[in-house]
Amino acid sequence: MEAFEFQVYKMKQHTKHILQFIVTAFAVTLFFSCQDNYSEIQKLSYSKRFPVGEAENMFLVYTDSGKVKSTLRSPYNKDFSNQQFPFMEFPNGIILEFFDEQNNKSVVTSDYAILYSDTRLVDLQGNVVLTTHDGNVLEAPQLYWDQDKEWIFTEGKFKWSNEYGVLLQGTNGIDFNRDLTIIDAHEIYDSTIPIDEKDK
Repeated sequence: MEAFEFQVYKMKQHTKHILQFIVTAFAVTLFFSCQDNYSEIQKLSYSKRFPVGEAENMFLVYTDSGKVKSTLRSPYNKDFSNQQFPFMEFPNGIILEFFDEQNNKSVVTSDYAILYSDTRLVDLQGNVVLTTHDGNVLEAPQLYWDQDKEWIFTEGKFKWSNEYGVLLQGTNGIDFNRDLTIIDAHEIYDSTIPIDEKDK
């Protein structure tokens, strides 16, 4: 009888070990599968930047007191107003026209642009060319336009020219008002001041 009880005891111990092994294996499997699912859930929780809307052949008009201040044209626009810092993206470039008090038109073109809705700052990138109504041309790889302050600036290289040729070239930025009557150029490496024949 003692041998039989010993066998039963041994079998119970063996069954207990098997049961513990199965429970441990199940818990470990569950733990690692939860970790894998958790990483998948984390990936899903990262907010992707999907636009809330898209538009083709967009045309915007900005007015102040019933007077047109600027217009913006773009072949394609993505509206990211659903982001924490809302913006509009123009991946195929823009044509930006703005008007002074006498309704003279100046034009800016670029290959790419972003309009930040809250700050009303426009970031123009790639072959940016600003042509004023009186023939001044500013070229830069990137320009910023602060619509509220009516101020334009770049922090990189630029070239400013007119009908007489290159007036200023620099590597470290320029900023100016919309009418180009106040100009602050940084680190100019080339400048020309044209003299009219009658002034010689």
